[in-house]
Formats: sequence, C-alpha cells, structure tokens
Amino acid sequence: MSGGANAERGEAALEIGGDVLALRPSFGALVAAEAELGPLFDLVERAADGKLSLGDMAALFWHCLVDRERIDRETLGEAIVAVGLAKVTPVLKAILQQILAGK
Repeated sequence: MSGGANAERGEAALEIGGDVLALRPSFGALVAAEAELGPLFDLVERAADGKLSLGDMAALFWHCLVDRERIDRETLGEAIVAVGLAKVTPVLKAILQQILAGK
C-alpha cells in the first residue's frame, strides 16, 4: 500500500518498508503532542541541542500521522528504529520547520 504526503498542506513523507506515511503537524496534532511531550518550544530546543529522545520523536510522529488506521504506535516506533535515524531525521526536520515557521 502506498500513500503520499502533500507538501502544500505541510505534510512530510515517512517511508516505512516501501509504504509512505503522511505526517501533518496540524493544530490538533501539535496540541496532542504538546500534552504528551511538553511545550513545543522545549521540544524544538531539545532537538536543536541533539537531546530529543527516540520516544519523543516517535510520539511527535504518531500525533502528526495522518492515517493512524495504517499502522499502530508501537509498530511506528519499531519502524523508526528499523529504518534508522539518518533516514527519519529529514522528516523530523520538516515537521520542526512547520512548527516554527508555519505554512
């Protein structure tokens, strides 16, 4: 199954095992992420300082995931580890840029 991300809507594409998941940092997604992870500015600062945990990244991705019916949270976390941080870092960067700059 293949999906896609629409950059015009602020989405980032996360490729997991040949499947492309769309992540969109919408207002609702960011409010939910903030409720779990703390203030977004602190999250951005931790990322900039190289102190963002794998759990933080997985939670942010989960809350921004457009179609949660396609993958559960634990599988998403395992997939992030499987593909490696080098491959998911550009996705994280895109989401953090959306948080800071908006659309």
